[in-house]
Amino acid sequence: MKEIEVKILEINREELEEKLVSMGAKKVFDNEIYGLFFRIEGIENKDTLRLRKEGEETFLTLKKYIPNTTVKTRDEYEVKVSDFETARTILDLLGAKEYATIRKHRTSYELSDAHIEFDKYLDEYEFVPEFLEIEAKNEKTVFHIAKKLGFQPEECLPINTKEVIKTYSR
Repeated sequence: MKEIEVKILEINREELEEKLVSMGAKKVFDNEIYGLFFRIEGIENKDTLRLRKEGEETFLTLKKYIPNTTVKTRDEYEVKVSDFETARTILDLLGAKEYATIRKHRTSYELSDAHIEFDKYLDEYEFVPEFLEIEAKNEKTVFHIAKKLGFQPEECLPINTKEVIKTYSR
């Protein structure tokens, strides 16, 4: 599956949620996410290997980097796993090195073929203001949804978690 998304910083969540609901968006998730990021020999630095707990579900994901200057694009391979700690142990036994942990609260909406998510980092990254992420099957849909929410293309950033945090680091 392809991941095609942008992040929009400096948002007014209340206003955006009102717009989303008026557009027919449905809330599909409102819970905490806990993610561990790993490096493993043979996987490029721009690729992402992640084990993540979303509410009560756990997913193992590999995102392969694809260069793109207008949206963040990745080939995404994801599988649901039954046990977070067992999956973590398997990664450890395979030689994966844990290098980052992220905990955040996410509220997700679905609108047509798009996912719109509000993310607020917790713990050591709580200084990062809540932001919006728009993910869809293609760039055209991403920018169409952004425009309907009142954003210009230059406000739609093709950045990853590390770059969001860097934006607000002191």
